[in-house]
Amino acid sequence: MSGFLTLEGKRALITAGTQGTGAATVALFRALGAEVLTCARNRPDDLPDDMFVSADLTRAQGCEAVAAAVHERMGGVDVIVHLLGGSSAPGGGFAALGEAEWQAELNLNLLPAVRLDRALVPGMLRQGAGVVIHVTSIQRLMPLPEATTGYAAAKAALSVYSKSLSREVSPGGVRVVRVAPGWIGTDASVRLAERLARDAGTDLEGGKRIIMDALGGIPLGRPSTPEEVANLIAFLASDRAASITGTEYVIDGGTVPTA
Repeated sequence: MSGFLTLEGKRALITAGTQGTGAATVALFRALGAEVLTCARNRPDDLPDDMFVSADLTRAQGCEAVAAAVHERMGGVDVIVHLLGGSSAPGGGFAALGEAEWQAELNLNLLPAVRLDRALVPGMLRQGAGVVIHVTSIQRLMPLPEATTGYAAAKAALSVYSKSLSREVSPGGVRVVRVAPGWIGTDASVRLAERLARDAGTDLEGGKRIIMDALGGIPLGRPSTPEEVANLIAFLASDRAASITGTEYVIDGGTVPTA
């Protein structure tokens, strides 16, 4: 196979595409020729209306609105990238997580992917082709007990769901893969470090050190960049990854130890 990586002719839905890794992925997909629709609660000034849907994906109605927009504006979809995720749970370990906190973690990190797949994957099966990329996290393997137990558990559930979906739909031509980032250098990671710093009575650098210590260090010596994660996602979405399905790709600078 010759030539450069391309997504020419692909119709892609990328959730949470207005900042951080999502914005980097939207920009790269567009540069590679894809028709892109993205969503978030609020539209940034640099995204035209025809590329954006304002929706709260933590609610079933928001997922329904996005699925409807996919059909109305693009006539279907070839690639779905589930990038929505994060955590606003308080520090303090498992005892600090009540019913509302647990439900919020599931509503943000698991259920949007389940709902959008349920709405859109049948169309992929009818056309006999498609790619679904679930962005999980290395925290499903290395949770941070002080602050992200709920997030890690929801991402673990997303990973298991993704594997099950792959086994079901891959025979119909729909590939399902997972991308598991470690620490990514985004504004969201800074906010997490700030929150940990406040809870621990330290400064931002102290908050970052809490994360580093909990992860056991990053052998590469730095977090991944949003653009590096976007590069991996784009490759997996492309026809160059045509036989890859059902597996997970870790991009973490060597954080997760292997036996």
